[in-house]
Amino acid sequence: MIFDDKNFVKELNEKLKQGAVVSFVTDTVWGVGCLPDNEKGVENIYELKNRDRSKPLILMSDSVEHLLPYVKEIPQKAHKLMEQHFPGALTLIFEKSDKTPDFVTSFKNTVGIRVPDNKVFKRLCEVVDGHVLATTSANLSGQDAASTYEEALKNVGTHVEYVFEDYGCHCEGRASTVALALDDNIKVLRQGEVVLE
Repeated sequence: MIFDDKNFVKELNEKLKQGAVVSFVTDTVWGVGCLPDNEKGVENIYELKNRDRSKPLILMSDSVEHLLPYVKEIPQKAHKLMEQHFPGALTLIFEKSDKTPDFVTSFKNTVGIRVPDNKVFKRLCEVVDGHVLATTSANLSGQDAASTYEEALKNVGTHVEYVFEDYGCHCEGRASTVALALDDNIKVLRQGEVVLE
């Protein structure tokens, strides 16, 4: 994998700090992402997708431990869901902490977090400084989300710094389930791969 090349990893992190956006496979659909504390990178995502500024990005990582500082608190029921479905195709929305920039969440007081179940995405997060990416799907607004490397290249290839290969770790092609978890009353906002009981 390209992430095993130390020189490349150094170059990648330097470019991310300058506001670069990258595209990658996850377990659901292909995504684009940047460093969550980099306003230029976030702005680049909104511009390349022609995305409505009122739609927030979500934070993803290889481990929930890296995501916890971005949320204020996790209700007990949400803890159980995370144990069951992280890593996996579930995005949970919590009240955000002060660490989460307003420009990532469209100035909302909540933030969505997810830990995808994909080896290539996991490896990417392991080498990225901070291990967290602010993300959304790899498509222009109105397009279907990319479900293959070729589709990601076609959709966003000319707009991002890198489109990383999937090394055979393909995505399922179906979006994650999104649920609001501000308290123990879990509310599903988008039904996706994971069915909550």
